[in-house]
Amino acid sequence: MRVMLVGLGAVGRSLLQALDEVYAQMFEKRYGFYPRIVAVVDSKGAALNPSGLPLKKVLRVKKVEGTVGKMEGFGVPGLETTEVVEQVEADVMVEATPTNLSNGEPGLTNIKKALINHMHVVTVNKGPLAIAMPSLMELARYNKVQLRFSGTVGGGTPILKFGRECLEGDRVISIKGVLNGTTNYILTKMDEEGVSMPEALKEAQLKGYAETDPRYDVKGLDTACKLVILANWVLKKRISLRDVTVTGIENVTEKQVLKARREGRCVKLIGSAGETFYVKPEALPRGHPLCVHGTLNAVSFQTQLGGEITVVGKGAGGPETACAIIRDLVDVKRTLTALHGGEA
Repeated sequence: MRVMLVGLGAVGRSLLQALDEVYAQMFEKRYGFYPRIVAVVDSKGAALNPSGLPLKKVLRVKKVEGTVGKMEGFGVPGLETTEVVEQVEADVMVEATPTNLSNGEPGLTNIKKALINHMHVVTVNKGPLAIAMPSLMELARYNKVQLRFSGTVGGGTPILKFGRECLEGDRVISIKGVLNGTTNYILTKMDEEGVSMPEALKEAQLKGYAETDPRYDVKGLDTACKLVILANWVLKKRISLRDVTVTGIENVTEKQVLKARREGRCVKLIGSAGETFYVKPEALPRGHPLCVHGTLNAVSFQTQLGGEITVVGKGAGGPETACAIIRDLVDVKRTLTALHGGEA
């Protein structure tokens, strides 16, 4: 399987580390194929090799030079993703650029370009899906390629796969969840130590749980993105980010958290999808399945026959999300094998 990687942030680098030589032998033995990285694109250039790039060297050049465009023999400074799609023969694009909720770019254009060029796509970028998931799914179907995105919700915890596949035979009526590890860490610190939201946020940033600019997390937008993806994929609701009513945690006070604690409750940022779609802080009973601590995520599926079923796991992290990408690549290969002998 020939893979083109777009984006060399924490997730992209973790993927290359996971796919390095030691892992390759196990991967091929277990799954019957190995993802060969034939192109890597970052914000300043690209590196291409139809025979497969040396992954250790890619990582070293990125760290030292700041761009793979300066990689000797393979690098092309300034080469953009849309140009690479035209130049390289790849079966799958892995899209791992940063999330942009204003217009979904550059991920939205990257994904569209790949799908139109009959390239399967595995993405961990929530922006394009939050803004245009129904149309992207239709574009993939029209071009007879696959669009996979299990790493966008829950990181390495297979929440989307569980909701779509493990609950087959039952009907999922609604979904509620703690979908953002950063805000959950902040609210946990406020609950356990009585600190203010700004103090808890500062500690989350120092520990690497929150970005320097944490607005997507704190304002509830990251949770809303994940809710949109869950609603489309599991509930089959054709919605986008504009259909979700969003209230973040920026106005949650120590007083509110303490009051909830005294009442035997804990404040959590909840995303809910069913008849309505919203994100807002809620005070839950401490024994509630969604009352998880630290950076954990938890999602409860309310089903017609099985009742409430909850999945809990780590919600983010480079290695964890890289694991989700690999899971999607395996799924793409298995689907192709089932359809027409697995040519990819």
